[in-house]
Amino acid sequence: MSERSGMPGEGLVKGLAVTLKTMTRPSTTQQYPDVAPELPPRSRGVIALLEENCTVCMLCARECPDWCIYIDSHKEEVTVPGAARPRQRNVLDKFDIDFSLCMYCGICVEVCPFDALYWSPEFEYAEHDIKDLLHDKDHLGEWMATVPPPPAHDPHGDPSKEETTAARKAAAPARPAAVRPEPGPAADGGTAP
Repeated sequence: MSERSGMPGEGLVKGLAVTLKTMTRPSTTQQYPDVAPELPPRSRGVIALLEENCTVCMLCARECPDWCIYIDSHKEEVTVPGAARPRQRNVLDKFDIDFSLCMYCGICVEVCPFDALYWSPEFEYAEHDIKDLLHDKDHLGEWMATVPPPPAHDPHGDPSKEETTAARKAAAPARPAAVRPEPGPAADGGTAP
């Protein structure tokens, strides 16, 4: 027998010891339908829409690898007091997400520059018909109530960019206003232009 193999049946004894130890522990089965699960803080359930923040930039729909976001809009003229001409702005008409196609990658939430899309931990939205998994902007807006607040900033971590910029501006000494030199006589005795 080689030195590495040890005693015959040693692996069998270790395996039985693990089995007996596991059998004596109580089970940790979660009673899901009766007891709501305790989800991790950044769990991905469903995508919620904050309609007021959406500027119809279409970044979410363009970056979606599944092409499951459908957006329609129209332009409206807005008159601004004191402006020379009226401005145009996009108005959101339709914002639908087909959750039967969505793979929950989160790219749409990450690329949104105006914080219009958020992850909600809501995951109980099963439907009897697959066509009912196409959710419109009103349905997506209802899930904004379930979006948790952002986590507090770690006091021992790096400060945010905004805090760093504000601290740098407050600590910088005030610069004197730039003074332009007055035109005067040139070095050759003539006058400067």
